[in-house]
Amino acid sequence: MTALTNNLLSSEERHAVIEMRHAMHREPELSNNEWKTQARIRDALEAFGLTGSKAFHQTGLYIDIEGLAEGPCRSVALRGDIDALPIQEQRDDLSYQSVLPGRMHACGHDMHTSIALGAALALHRMRTDFSGRVRVFFQPAEEMEPVGGLSVLKEKLLDGFDAAVGMHIMPSIPSGVYGARPGAATKSADQFDVTFKGLMAHGAMPHEGVDAIAIAAAFINEVQKVASREFPGDDGVIVTIGTVHGGEARNIICSSVLLTGTIRTTSLVRRAHLVRRVREVAEGIAATHRGEAVFTSHLGDPPVINDAGMVALFRDLVLETVGESKFVEPPALSGSDDFGYYSSRVPSIYFWFGSQEPGYETGLHTPTFGASDDLLIPTTELAIRYCQLLLRK
Repeated sequence: MTALTNNLLSSEERHAVIEMRHAMHREPELSNNEWKTQARIRDALEAFGLTGSKAFHQTGLYIDIEGLAEGPCRSVALRGDIDALPIQEQRDDLSYQSVLPGRMHACGHDMHTSIALGAALALHRMRTDFSGRVRVFFQPAEEMEPVGGLSVLKEKLLDGFDAAVGMHIMPSIPSGVYGARPGAATKSADQFDVTFKGLMAHGAMPHEGVDAIAIAAAFINEVQKVASREFPGDDGVIVTIGTVHGGEARNIICSSVLLTGTIRTTSLVRRAHLVRRVREVAEGIAATHRGEAVFTSHLGDPPVINDAGMVALFRDLVLETVGESKFVEPPALSGSDDFGYYSSRVPSIYFWFGSQEPGYETGLHTPTFGASDDLLIPTTELAIRYCQLLLRK
């Protein structure tokens, strides 16, 4: 089947999409500091007559495109995230490589933003052809807290909306191939700190103290049984101990150890129970060893949950417009995304577009990550067509 691409965007819009990607990649900005990116996006919108954009989360921006045709007045949101990562880029082959030391778009947000921009420009030009409203979010701070997705929820920017669309580049999927899955697409990402308190003593007389390092070691081993023995395998539970800090000297029984970590699951139902069980294991282990545990936790991104009907509609669109071999249903990701806040509020889809091809084979969040510009226009046009379908649904 012949792919129906490259016929929705004008030449000027295509140029704006590519130039936005290159400009953002050259000057990446970290979470909650995307001031120049915000201004660049606003300027690009206004150059095509899209005025009235509004700021949110300080460095974010959204724009509403109101359809002028008769028909159902549905509201659809489309998100592109805009922040970069604190990684030194190692791609000397790019004409648009990062010029800012220690910063790069290693997660494809420059592409997500450019696709969202192209969709906004084209839908604005075609607004006499559809009814309803498309709100395009240029969302900051997906990578680091405070995250922009939570602000979308708190500021009630999705109230009254019928659907939300998010996307992410995926290096494990071949270029030109798209993916989505019903149900959980990512895991939640909750954080915890636990301080184990003991009693200091001479290293030669451990019986006179309470060894916080021994308590921490026992907890590190035992807490993994929460994931492997207490939750269904399809919950995808992961408990990670990321840091361990403690000890004064090699010959002193340690009196305090701080551990920090993350807890992940695809289950909305058992998410709170999982955090509670990690707390209970920490407190139980500490009591067994005559110590004390001080546990704190913080709920992070919820899992992204895809609406099954929206996934089926996306799949049919890909098969019809891109090709019958161009859709895959990958497993849920182990990572998280604050698009989970969107999917917790309205029916949503979070689709993937593949980028794997020679020269672009390394993973996300690595210094050699990259993706071809050739992905931008077909994916933008697919997003436009999909938003149009949702407006008519």
